[in-house]
Amino acid sequence: MTEIDRREYDGVGVFVTGAASGIGAAVARRFASAGAKVAVVDRDADGATRLAEEVGGVAIVANVADASAVDAAVATAIETLGGLAVVVNNAGVGDLRPLHLLDDKTFRRLVDVNFSAVFYAMRAVVPHLLERGGGTIVNVASQSGIGPTRNEAVYSAAKAATIALTKSGALEYGPSIRVNCVAPGFVATPLTGLFQAEPETFEPIRSSTPLQRMGTADEIAEIVAFLASERSSFITGQTIVADGGNSLPQAGTDPTLAGLWSRFSGD
Repeated sequence: MTEIDRREYDGVGVFVTGAASGIGAAVARRFASAGAKVAVVDRDADGATRLAEEVGGVAIVANVADASAVDAAVATAIETLGGLAVVVNNAGVGDLRPLHLLDDKTFRRLVDVNFSAVFYAMRAVVPHLLERGGGTIVNVASQSGIGPTRNEAVYSAAKAATIALTKSGALEYGPSIRVNCVAPGFVATPLTGLFQAEPETFEPIRSSTPLQRMGTADEIAEIVAFLASERSSFITGQTIVADGGNSLPQAGTDPTLAGLWSRFSGD
């Protein structure tokens, strides 16, 4: 990291949800390494406390699916850190099953954690950001919000809604507040543990991905840090897809054309 990077967020208050592990933890570390004061927000009290101690931040235990809990968390972060300039809505949860097998409780959980929580945090923090003269919000959606993934209908729909909410936020609150989004593909986190434990399960995805690998949480954190910084000062309402190119091949067409090329080229 360069000297400029280390000073980039010096003293800046940053609010990160789902920060006890995975992408959220990487984001918290990335901002802290650049001098930020980080509010580590998670329902996992032990995990949030450990990460906050590591980065010199403050742990805030909250269930982001609860609007009143998010309001309280934002208020606590503002008071404890002396204000907020950056909000990263990262908390997420998945479930793999056909939509007709989802019960109401699971449906509600998927919508509330992956979408409602983003709305709650934006609603809670926007007045503060406007009062202080501006700030940035970065929402973490998913590649699945752009192209739905099989047996993740509600998850995909909630992430798509987050992308739409990002655009609306940018439209309503510019120029004071910039709102952008990151849509990760397959990233090595606890949520993709099966693929890491059983590499053969991931092989069909790896082989069809141009970069031929899974991403890392640190790579996503770098994108978040860029979108929150002045380096992206003319970017708002945008969604950056970070999937190693996985969404590029057309299902069925790509392997068919690759096979034809091998057949006629002699490769």
